[in-house]
Amino acid sequence: MTDPRTVLITGGTGSLGYRTAAAILDAGRHVVITGRDSETVAAAANRLGDNAVGLPLDLGSLDSVRRFAGAITRSGLPPLHAIVCNAGMQIVSGTTFTADGFEQTFGVNHLAHFLLVQELLPLLATPGRIVFVASDTHDPKKPTGMPAPNYTSALALAYPEADDAAAGAAGRRRYTTSKLCNVLTTYELARRLGDETPPPITVNAFDPGLMPGTGLGRDYPGIQRLAWRFLLPAMTLVPGLNIHTPRRSAAALARLVLDPALAGTTGRYFSGRREIRSSDESYDADLAADLWNTSVELIEKVRH
Repeated sequence: MTDPRTVLITGGTGSLGYRTAAAILDAGRHVVITGRDSETVAAAANRLGDNAVGLPLDLGSLDSVRRFAGAITRSGLPPLHAIVCNAGMQIVSGTTFTADGFEQTFGVNHLAHFLLVQELLPLLATPGRIVFVASDTHDPKKPTGMPAPNYTSALALAYPEADDAAAGAAGRRRYTTSKLCNVLTTYELARRLGDETPPPITVNAFDPGLMPGTGLGRDYPGIQRLAWRFLLPAMTLVPGLNIHTPRRSAAALARLVLDPALAGTTGRYFSGRREIRSSDESYDADLAADLWNTSVELIEKVRH
């Protein structure tokens, strides 16, 4: 039986987002998936079935985010029940910028999703759920092989100065810092939504683990890209590592949207199916306030 509620998943054309959409559709919900290319996202939605809709969304443009939110408002879909901020990128070939002039990794992984949630909050039916897909790479205590985040200020992340590090190292650090931003945003939004019990809207962060073979490694140089696509996927068979197939991580992500037992759970961090502590830095209320307030200023600055 179809459940008359809709779940929005950004980055739903492949890997984690697509498989999460499939799992949520299996539970009877309606799903909206997004992608940058209109034909690609429409084809992905067609493969998912009648209760899936694919809409184009360019997270590198805040104007595109606002137009997308307007399209959701006018869509006639069943009530919006959940938002899954899943799309992300990692750029290791040099510094690039969004259409609005923000550093690309910060702009896409954090700022566009921040705006999307702000725009869609008034549409979110209660009880509702918001999930930010983060990463254990935000925590320098975890043996991820990635550089520790470097959060100085949100303004510095949006408009970085020249980095003396090699492009690959600088890009990976920007990625881990953007994932810290996702966790900081999760906790700050949960605080701002109030302490009502049970909360009408829950907000949680999710670490899918390392998922080799996915599109996240598309900007890697030749040998690294080949290893990401063809060698590292074998590591999913090794027990005890936080390395998973997209299907396994998608089942855990779909649980955060669907499980009735999590209806009162908010402001938490999940690694797969386990609730764990995030990094020490992610609980810094001053950093969260700086990120929130600066993000509001940045999105208003480019309002068209």
